[in-house]
Amino acid sequence: MKAVRIHAFGGPEVLQLEEIARPVPAADEILVKVYASGVNPVDWVVREGTSAALKYLLTLPMTLGWDAAGVVEELGSAVTGFEKGDAVYGVPSFPGDGSYAEYCVAKASHFARKPQSLGFTEAAGIPLAGLTAWTALFAYGKLQAGQRVLIQGASGGVGSLAVQFAKAQGAYVIGSASAGNLEHVRQLGADETLDYKGQPVEELVRGVDVVLEASPVRDNAARVKAVTMLKPGGIFVSVNTDFPFDEAVQAALTRQHATGELAANQPRQEWLSEIAQLIDAGRVKVFVSKVYPLAEVAEAHRESQTWHVRGKLVLQIRPDDEPA
Repeated sequence: MKAVRIHAFGGPEVLQLEEIARPVPAADEILVKVYASGVNPVDWVVREGTSAALKYLLTLPMTLGWDAAGVVEELGSAVTGFEKGDAVYGVPSFPGDGSYAEYCVAKASHFARKPQSLGFTEAAGIPLAGLTAWTALFAYGKLQAGQRVLIQGASGGVGSLAVQFAKAQGAYVIGSASAGNLEHVRQLGADETLDYKGQPVEELVRGVDVVLEASPVRDNAARVKAVTMLKPGGIFVSVNTDFPFDEAVQAALTRQHATGELAANQPRQEWLSEIAQLIDAGRVKVFVSKVYPLAEVAEAHRESQTWHVRGKLVLQIRPDDEPA
């Protein structure tokens, strides 16, 4: 099968399209015939090998990609609940043999049936970003109906889904983004939008229950300002788990009687199923900004690294209408 692999850490030039053996699922895994794979910042962070938090987990050579939509090709001996031919979406095991490939294996518990209303290309833009947003908002942020949440980076892959999940939960949503993306964030359903560059957000927002740092900016001074926007007992949640809170952030949390959380993604089948139900009910939309063929993966990484992507980038491995 064809797969994009790296044999060394580095820039986009280390991405190599190769022929490798098709993986075999373990007892608790499924083999997925991949139609499309999302492209996420973690992909190029892994490719560069610059994250100390991740690098010790990685063994070269490896296939990148942790967002897949496709069809179940084979079941491990202990897998129940799926049948061959099921259309699914989910997150391959990290780290391991990823989804930039014609086939990937993954724990069955990390996949669910894909939204019926979406093709594979759109569905591939959901799992990692969707689970990241869901884990941060609900497992760590404890967000409930009627609460107020500020979502930083509200136009990005994680942020755009977080806005919609929070609204579906019944929360009051404030989204911060660049000026050019504010209308997009309003269309996602945000009750208020703020230009984080042109407006003093920390002076305009007070007393929110949750601040979600879905922005890629890794700046503890900015986090200190964000903490002041929380009400006492509020929760500051960051998806940037590789960038720990420093002493100034910890002190700000103490002053505010608030909690700080680094939200590690939890790939749970039941959450993927809930997300699919929201999408099929028309309450959540997926925004794919650009689709690349697998051979143009290096260009997809370059685009992702601009940090100016609205929504998701996707690699198409097979046409959506190719028979299973």
